[in-house]
Amino acid sequence: MRRLPSSPGIRCCACALALLLHGLVANAGDAMPRTVLLDRGWAFRLAPDAAAARAHPAAAAWQPAQVPGSVQSSLLALGQLPDPDWRDNEAKVQWAGLADWQYRLRFSADAALLRQRHLDLVFDGLDTLAEVTLDGRPVLHADNMFRRWRVPLDGVLSAGEHVLQVTFHSPITRLQPWLAKQPYALPGEFDSAFGEEPPGRQVANYVRKAAYQFGWDWGPRIVTQGIWQDARLEAWSGWRLEDVHVAQTHVDADRAQLQASFTVRADAAGPARLAVHWRAPDGREGTAAREVQLVAGSQQIDLPLTIDHPQRWWPAGYGAPNLYEVSAEIAVGSRVVAQTKREIGLRSIELRRTPDRWGHSFAFVVNGVPVFAKGANLVPFDALLSRTTVERMRRLLDDTREAHMNMLRVWGGGTYLPDAFYAMADRRGLMVWQDFMFGGAIPPPDAAFRANVKQEAIEQVTRLRDHPSIVLWSGNNEVQTSWESWGDRQDFRKRIGAAASARIEQGMHALFDDTLREVASQLDPDVPYWPGSPESEGGAPANSPDSGDAHVWDVWGGSAPVEDYLKSTPRFQSEFGLQSLPVMATIHTFAAPQDLAIDSPVLRAHQKFDHGNGNQRLLLYVRRGYGEPKDFASFAYLSQVMQADGIELAVDHLRSTRPRSMGALYWQLNDVWPGASWSSIDVDGRWKALQFRARQFYAPVRVVPLRQHGRTAVFLVSDRTEPLAAQLRMRVIGMDGTVVADTTRAVTLPPLASTRVDDLADAALLRGANPHRTLAVFELIADGQTLSRHLLYFDRAAALTLPSPDIHVSLQRDAHGLTVELEAKQFARAVWIDFGDRDATLSDNGIDLLPGEPVRVQVQSREALDTLRRAMHLRSLVDATTSPGPTP
Repeated sequence: MRRLPSSPGIRCCACALALLLHGLVANAGDAMPRTVLLDRGWAFRLAPDAAAARAHPAAAAWQPAQVPGSVQSSLLALGQLPDPDWRDNEAKVQWAGLADWQYRLRFSADAALLRQRHLDLVFDGLDTLAEVTLDGRPVLHADNMFRRWRVPLDGVLSAGEHVLQVTFHSPITRLQPWLAKQPYALPGEFDSAFGEEPPGRQVANYVRKAAYQFGWDWGPRIVTQGIWQDARLEAWSGWRLEDVHVAQTHVDADRAQLQASFTVRADAAGPARLAVHWRAPDGREGTAAREVQLVAGSQQIDLPLTIDHPQRWWPAGYGAPNLYEVSAEIAVGSRVVAQTKREIGLRSIELRRTPDRWGHSFAFVVNGVPVFAKGANLVPFDALLSRTTVERMRRLLDDTREAHMNMLRVWGGGTYLPDAFYAMADRRGLMVWQDFMFGGAIPPPDAAFRANVKQEAIEQVTRLRDHPSIVLWSGNNEVQTSWESWGDRQDFRKRIGAAASARIEQGMHALFDDTLREVASQLDPDVPYWPGSPESEGGAPANSPDSGDAHVWDVWGGSAPVEDYLKSTPRFQSEFGLQSLPVMATIHTFAAPQDLAIDSPVLRAHQKFDHGNGNQRLLLYVRRGYGEPKDFASFAYLSQVMQADGIELAVDHLRSTRPRSMGALYWQLNDVWPGASWSSIDVDGRWKALQFRARQFYAPVRVVPLRQHGRTAVFLVSDRTEPLAAQLRMRVIGMDGTVVADTTRAVTLPPLASTRVDDLADAALLRGANPHRTLAVFELIADGQTLSRHLLYFDRAAALTLPSPDIHVSLQRDAHGLTVELEAKQFARAVWIDFGDRDATLSDNGIDLLPGEPVRVQVQSREALDTLRRAMHLRSLVDATTSPGPTP
């Protein structure tokens, strides 16, 4: 919201608070409604008598606090906490999450504010166990990070100075004594590496707080506390428009039948006029209105409206993400007393689950068109949420679209994201699979816990339901499936007995199958609800190949070879992944030169998989496919090549089976800190090889050769809604450029389909050529443009006889900006252009160079040309290993 000039009526410490006009309240009589943002003048300290005060005396005194923010972000700003990203500093910040903290704000209010009939104190987010007092009097007890807390202060606040205080209790310190007395602890996720909690007895299950903050296998343990979202005072009189929701009763190409639901609070009964005005992307406008009789108190009033020939919202790649400007208002007499504006998208959403020859389908159908979901899982943007800026979100979503993605899954172990995120997704045509915030740990079965979650869900669905990008509400991530199939859960069930197990299981069904379904279905019936991920139809075990969505982790988690991705075809693959290290420039942001070894303590600290042993799993996959890394930098590079090759294979397989499979969301898009992970974009926004490759394997049109057991099946995949006439060119060439075969033929790609066009034996392709010195090149060409190119090899990379490529490289500035031109005399695989820590963004990387065929890469940089030339370094597979890898 835009800040207005400060008013002399509200003062906070030495600075005047900004006044903001809130979008849902308006003028009533002579009293102008006010929203006073409480973001300045806060102080914080360790709670008195805290043991931590003796060890950290500076933190025991009142100091400036960041609001919104956390204790940890404030301590970092003051220089009283080391950077948790650097080396092994994660261990040095744990004390802050174990202590209790106090926040304090002194303010005064003038008579103009107090003339309003209603005054509310509102916290959009308190993290997490908090007690709020006003002038020493308790006004709020909060216990849910994901809820908005509204405290009526009507008649409470008087003229003069006031003190608002918030005391935060460490969830670990507060709950561990209680948990120690319980007969058992519910199965959780990841044990702390720092000893604050006994193994297997985690408090995260019992508190409504972002689960990843307790540590995950891709991020640190930073258990934050603080006022993490906006705090404000809201003062108003007469009427309040609490919410407007535009439900989409029916939308097709001819007509959109809508219903605007107004939630209104009035001080007194009386006549009023409700109106909705809309403006289409093409400029058409319309208005619907009705006269109503308001009653005193809160009420919901519906206003139907119809838009003929709507400009519908489409996912990326299927049409324009059209948005309508909608304004809603309440008028009493000749005065508009409350109004709000927003953007909405008109579309129909169906999660199609119908019987077919493979079982039950699982496909998102938008405006009647089945959409193959292409994308990734989104984790929180940072270990410290206050560091997430709008620009950072915008950049990541732009990167997502650039890679031809059309869906992101907001994973359930993080947080519900800000409104700005969903608005940007709306404008980019990105579909959002929205988990409720349950990340794998088994929740308590008691009714009070469910009631807390229900209110959380009501608030979040109400806040987000008008975003066309949200196409699914999903109850949880891996909660029910873990209960069914994970070994530690099975052991736990045996240990506690059938009766206790049944109670826990009934609690999960009540939460995910009843409570959350009821909230989503009642408040947002336009969007389907799915109880959890992974989930199957009709009570079948999760990860069933014939129904529902699947998390496929035999590869990586079970150390299976990447070729095993070809062995299963889920109806929708919502999780699968391979790890890699970030580029060296990012590694240097957390590691010193002496740390650059695979199993150094610092590298282990930034490898969260398997208690730091994940680098050995990473090395296993690198050796298996590519050979022994020459040095640490080569290991980092090879890990990215391996990740890109493996995920490409998985996605190509899934897309080739359309419509049997209708979605591929790899794990994971982004990072919360620098280190080894499954991400394709690291925490500094640098693209890994996987993100560059995703732009190829998620392209709207794709040629897919899949080789198994000495034969190659060739598929033509199209997400276009119209047939495409093209040419399929197939070349078989030696790595020295020798041409073995070169054929081109006309093909037609049916819309929204995968078409198998060839089944070729190795012998037919190679024609006697050496398979270790030969490759096949498949290209799909239309109107003289190469739409897709795919290289096929006849063995794993470690077994190929890669030549020294003799690459000629130049970096020049021309009319288009900076350009790197590469040309190799012999074949070069996975060429990585590296500018070290210099500012440079490339249009492509990890490039395969065919002999004699130049490639141009655009470079965006503020650096001088000579600086970039000196910094530029090339790497390819042939010079990254010391020996071939072991035979699989």
